[in-house]
Amino acid sequence: MKIHPEDEESGSFLTLMQRLNIAIDVACAMEYLHHGCDPPIVHCDLKPANVLLDENMVAHIADFGLARFLSQNTSEKQSTLGLKGSIGYIAPEYGQGGKASTEGDVYSFGTLLLEMFTAKKPTDEIFKEGLSVSTFLSAMDKNEMLKVVDRRLIDGYGYWKQSSSSEDYSDELNGKTDWMHNAEECIADVIRLGFCCMADQPKERWSMRDASSKLQTIKHSMLPFQL
Repeated sequence: MKIHPEDEESGSFLTLMQRLNIAIDVACAMEYLHHGCDPPIVHCDLKPANVLLDENMVAHIADFGLARFLSQNTSEKQSTLGLKGSIGYIAPEYGQGGKASTEGDVYSFGTLLLEMFTAKKPTDEIFKEGLSVSTFLSAMDKNEMLKVVDRRLIDGYGYWKQSSSSEDYSDELNGKTDWMHNAEECIADVIRLGFCCMADQPKERWSMRDASSKLQTIKHSMLPFQL
């Protein structure tokens, strides 16, 4: 899945609605692994490189090389000492030898969400000296937050065109203003969801079921303004 500015040169730019749909596809797949499988399956390496798009732009999770079944036996040791994962996406508790968990996957999903809508990798230079994507964005109010999101999602469509009629152009301009406002609200809601998935304490993170439901609600709010 390509979401960074350099990808636009290859014609791979993904619009706001496309990214929302991809996020929902991934959330639904992760919800199935966590809540629809018995025993639950933990992916352990969720990141953009492991999200593949088919010809219909449907997202699929790939690379289950680190995946494992989540033991229901609480006495069974399930250390992640041998778990490699990917820098920037792996849950912090894994680095301390914590057990593989659905909460760890949720953290990775939150990181993926923020990367999708900011076009900044968790290893970006802007997040140096121990400053994470989550802490960087959570320190901002909404207006400041929108300065670091991927503005192409709001501005770069080439959809709004001047018409020969000034009245028609006025209608288009008003429509554009409404759409941009709702797009900003939508992106801010996604970023907030990313925060909820990346809480420092695993038990404070949302479940994938809740994250999937919230993304569906966000998408529904954008449908009247879909290009």
